[in-house]
Amino acid sequence: MKRRLFILCLLPFFLAGCFPQVDNPEEVIQENNKTQEAEKSIVPNYQISDSYYRTALPFTPSGSRGTIVYNLSSRYDSDEFEEGLLRLAQKVFPTDEYIFQEGQYLDEETVTRWLSRKMTAAQLKEKGMSEEQNLGLNPVVADENNAEEQEKNPIYLSHILEHNFLKKSEKNKVKPAGLSIGLAMNSVYYYTVEEKGGGTKESKVKISEKKIMEKGREMAQEIVKRLRQKKEVGDVPILVGIYKLEDRTSVVPGHFIAYGYAEKGTSLKWETVNEKYVLFPSSEAKKYSADYKQFQTFQDQVSEYFPNYNGIVGRAFYVDDELKQLKIDISMQFYGKTEVIGFAQYIAGLLSYFPKQWSVEVNLKSQDGMEALILWEPDMDEPFVHIY
Repeated sequence: MKRRLFILCLLPFFLAGCFPQVDNPEEVIQENNKTQEAEKSIVPNYQISDSYYRTALPFTPSGSRGTIVYNLSSRYDSDEFEEGLLRLAQKVFPTDEYIFQEGQYLDEETVTRWLSRKMTAAQLKEKGMSEEQNLGLNPVVADENNAEEQEKNPIYLSHILEHNFLKKSEKNKVKPAGLSIGLAMNSVYYYTVEEKGGGTKESKVKISEKKIMEKGREMAQEIVKRLRQKKEVGDVPILVGIYKLEDRTSVVPGHFIAYGYAEKGTSLKWETVNEKYVLFPSSEAKKYSADYKQFQTFQDQVSEYFPNYNGIVGRAFYVDDELKQLKIDISMQFYGKTEVIGFAQYIAGLLSYFPKQWSVEVNLKSQDGMEALILWEPDMDEPFVHIY
């Protein structure tokens, strides 16, 4: 079978003659949330796929941009938290009707305050703050150096992510038409207390999914209430997703477990979400025996012809207990570009043995970095191969 090999050094030649003429972007009028003045924006006519929103340009960054990096300890979680919230949003804000914009209503200071602990009267007095400034959503702890208090009152909420959605109205204007909020909830809380003999001790407490759901719903209702008080938000429909973070040592991301949706004048109506990531190989993978057997067969075929590989790890994404996506990382020592090309071609051929409805991504890595990318999507006739 003919394979498509895209070598990076040939890219300029393809750029010169293979792209179709791009349609002119659409110009729209958008009101600036901060200045309340009308500004011109453009919306690209081209949409990558039905899975992605078009974005108004120039790109307007969120006031809390970057906070996700230091609020979430895992890169796996920070990526999936954002991508998963976009997936949830599509349930109520279709990509062919809405335009995406980064969150404009919650700035860094607001997010930081909401993520903090509620304070006692003594703590407020010590910090010179009023009760109106006591906006923390996490439970109060009178003594942060008390291990028992920390364990009974863990920090549940780790991060808040906001996305906005715009919609065209008359005279080519766009206006706010939807808002989604993601709540990243800890499944494991780490805390540190000072020991009597000097030094510190780190401990952790696990948080059940039932408790995550309970606290997440409580916080979601309060956040929606606060957002509704903002004049610029008003009665805009709001979606809130509850995301269960994995332990910081995990090599797979967490997942959304529920979402609530509130239209004008209504409270949040909740739906459960059945999504999860499973590591291949692992003890949990054995629960999905048919899928795991497919992965093991792939692993055996790789080791038979390329015994010098260092390891194969798969991350399977399940929706309603059905495997939708499989990402595979293969680490190997390569001794030349031709070996990379040969190995990539071999892997591309193996993908045809996976079920056709799976989305499969294979990353070939060496100690020097990424060597090749092989992709298979259900609507493809053959795999896509890129050599770095």
